[in-house]
Amino acid sequence: MREGSERGRTRPPRGPAGRRSVAVAVLLFLLVAALGACSGGSDAAPTTSTTAGRGPTSTPAPSTATTSPTRPTPDGSASGRVTTVDGELRTPDGRERSYRVVAPDGDDYGDAALPLLLAFHGGLGSGRQFERASGFDALARRGEAVVVYPDGVAGPRGRGRTWNAGTCCGYAAAARVDDVGFVRRLVAAVASTHRIDPDRVYAAGHSNGAILSYRLACELSDVVVAIGVQAGTLGVPACHPARPVSVLHIHGRDDRNLPLAGGVGPDSISGVDFRPPLDAAAAVAAGIGCPARPAESRDASNPAVAVTTWAPCRDGTEVRFLTVTGAGHSWMGGPDGSAANRPGAAVRAPVDSSALIRAFLEDHARA
Repeated sequence: MREGSERGRTRPPRGPAGRRSVAVAVLLFLLVAALGACSGGSDAAPTTSTTAGRGPTSTPAPSTATTSPTRPTPDGSASGRVTTVDGELRTPDGRERSYRVVAPDGDDYGDAALPLLLAFHGGLGSGRQFERASGFDALARRGEAVVVYPDGVAGPRGRGRTWNAGTCCGYAAAARVDDVGFVRRLVAAVASTHRIDPDRVYAAGHSNGAILSYRLACELSDVVVAIGVQAGTLGVPACHPARPVSVLHIHGRDDRNLPLAGGVGPDSISGVDFRPPLDAAAAVAAGIGCPARPAESRDASNPAVAVTTWAPCRDGTEVRFLTVTGAGHSWMGGPDGSAANRPGAAVRAPVDSSALIRAFLEDHARA
C-alpha cells in the first residue's frame, strides 16, 4: 500500500517486485472506479422524462416515466418494480385526455404478453384517486397485468371529472364526449408500447366509471373482454355486444347514491333517474345469450352476499351480480379499507371489491 501511494514521487523497483507493485496500483485504480460508478447521490429510484409530439388525432404523449423500487404489495406479498407513465392523448374532437399507466418492469418480469386492466374512477374523482382506493397497482407489482387509470373530462373551470356513460354523468354526458372512442384509442396507444394480450383486456369501474364500463361491454366488445364493477348500472337504452362480454357487478344494499331499486337516490349528486342495477345485469345477460332465468344463491363463505348468476352464456361467458348487505356506495375494501369516510379512499365493508374483481377477471379471458 505504501508503494502504491508513493508511486507518483518514486519509480518502483525493477524486476518481479516492481511488476507486483504496478499490478497492485492498477487493481486499486479499477476498484475505486468501480465503486464510484455504483454509488449515487441518493437512494431514490431512477426517473426519466419523455415528451412526444401530438398529432391532430390520437398521438400518445407520455409526459413522465418513473421506475419505482421494489416494495410490498397491499396483501404483503413480494413484488417487483413497476414503471409508471403519466401520458396524454389527443382525440379527434381536439380534447387532451390524460391517463396513467402502471406496468411491470421488464427487467423483473420479461416481455410476455400481459392482461390490460382499464380502471375507471367515479364521477368527480380522478385516475389517481381510484388508483389509491382500488389498489390495482398490486397486479403490476406482481407482474400480472398492465393497469391504466384514465381521467374523465373536467367541466367548466376544470371542475368535476366525469364520463359519458349515456344518461350519466355531468358535463361529459351533457357535452356528449366520445369516451368509447377515447378508450379504443387509449388501448391502441398502450398496446403500441407494451405487449398486451388482446384476449385479456378488462375494464373495472366505480359509480360513473362502472356505468361507463357497462357501456364499453355493450359498444366496445371487440376490445373489452370482461368487466368488473361496483355501484353501477346501464346508461344506454339497449345492449347488444358484437362479442360476448362477462360481467361481475357488486352493489351495496344501502347504496343511497345509486339505489338497488334504481331511481334518484337520496344522496344522488347527478340527479339521474337510474335503471335498477339488477335490470342492467339482466339486459347484458340477454344480449350475450345467457339463460333467461338466473340462479339465486348465497355466498357460503360470507352471509352478507347474495349471488345472482346467469350462466352458461355464449362462448363460456357469464354475468354475476352480488348484493352486499351492510354496504353503501363507497368503494369497498382495497388497500385503504380501514380509512372509512376519507375522500377518495375505500371503506371497510363485508367484501373487498378489488379482490373480487381481480379474481373474476383473471378467470374470464376470451375463449
